[in-house]
Amino acid sequence: MSVDVILGLQWGDEGKGKIVDCLATDYELICRFQGGPNAGHTLIFDNKKYVLHTIPSGIFRENITNVIGAGVVIDPITLSKEIASVEAENIVVADRLRISNRAHFILPSHRLLDKASEMAKGKSKIGSTLKGIGPTYMDKTGRNGLRYGDFFSPNFMTKYNQLKEKHLGLYKMYPEVEFDLAAEEEQWFASLEEIRNIQQINAEYFINNAITKGQKILAEGAQGTMLDIEYGTYPFVTSSNTTTSGVCSGLGVSPQKIGDVIGITKAYCTRVGSGPFPTELFDGTGAKLQELGHEFGATTGRPRRCGWLDINQLKFSIMINGVNKLVLTKLDVLSSFETIKAATAYDIEGQTTYEMPYDLMDHEITPIYHDMPGWADDITAAKEMAELPEAARAYVDYIAAEAGCEVHIVSNGPGREQLIFNS
Repeated sequence: MSVDVILGLQWGDEGKGKIVDCLATDYELICRFQGGPNAGHTLIFDNKKYVLHTIPSGIFRENITNVIGAGVVIDPITLSKEIASVEAENIVVADRLRISNRAHFILPSHRLLDKASEMAKGKSKIGSTLKGIGPTYMDKTGRNGLRYGDFFSPNFMTKYNQLKEKHLGLYKMYPEVEFDLAAEEEQWFASLEEIRNIQQINAEYFINNAITKGQKILAEGAQGTMLDIEYGTYPFVTSSNTTTSGVCSGLGVSPQKIGDVIGITKAYCTRVGSGPFPTELFDGTGAKLQELGHEFGATTGRPRRCGWLDINQLKFSIMINGVNKLVLTKLDVLSSFETIKAATAYDIEGQTTYEMPYDLMDHEITPIYHDMPGWADDITAAKEMAELPEAARAYVDYIAAEAGCEVHIVSNGPGREQLIFNS
């Protein structure tokens, strides 16, 4: 048996949580492989909205084990709040959740450094969520981080204090920011006790043993491909590998064990925070997409920048990840547009290119658009592709042809049941 992968193909916020929740019933293990509480996976069912930041999106399904892998960074405060919100639905999280011993902790002093560093950048801010993600991954690669397994070591407090003192030394380089470290530490340690009953595991053995037993496993990514530390729009990226390669390092499985790669893209593009965005719209159309799509960050609440679908960018993400199944979300948001556009190439200083440039900030980029007729029908009740307007079906077919990848699922609304399987 292999590990299937589900990940975002844009700048995050593609609707991964809903799709994982939908597909979860086909799997026995759902495993987060990277990222931290900067992620926000939204699920809507039974007229309620749930936002998960660290816990895998299979937590609401019975008979599924959810694993937080080694590639994830954990803030106990965020995690304990998530656990409480899930348990309010009469779910015993400790029965369904496991945490890798190798997953790193986000300390309060990591968040202090994150805030101080971002504030010091002034107009050059990268749009950090200020969750301490970057400093935590820096300590991880610097080989002095604090891991979940350390929590159960008699030397835990010694390791904690050593890392905290290092951070306080680094903090002296920055102008002071408003941050009550003592209060944050008090809450952090209280939250740490609240997650103590979540079983620690050697996740790499746990997952590989499950593979050997023939269990079905789904790896869940956070953020999106264009925020990958290697292949995203650097330096406006996250601090981890959001692509398929991150599954292997984040869960401890070999490349030969990767099965289907399910890539999720919106029917248009969005981005939160700073950074290049070739198809961004600054007019009424962009504002309309934002309003109809309720485009506000699940983690930060910040308004998302909106633009037309970027085929160049989509094909790049499909190539990098090895996507063989495409999921198209928020098709319903486009229902009232007379004309729909998709960027098929870039004009860079008079030259047409179909590739993603190494650095999108280096040159003035003008998207070259292909126009298609829109549709006015409400498609949120559709259950089959045949029930969609002809123009909507044509748009889905166009994306599949341009991307060179089958559109496997179309999401036509925010609800759990609003999905069309394109068989």
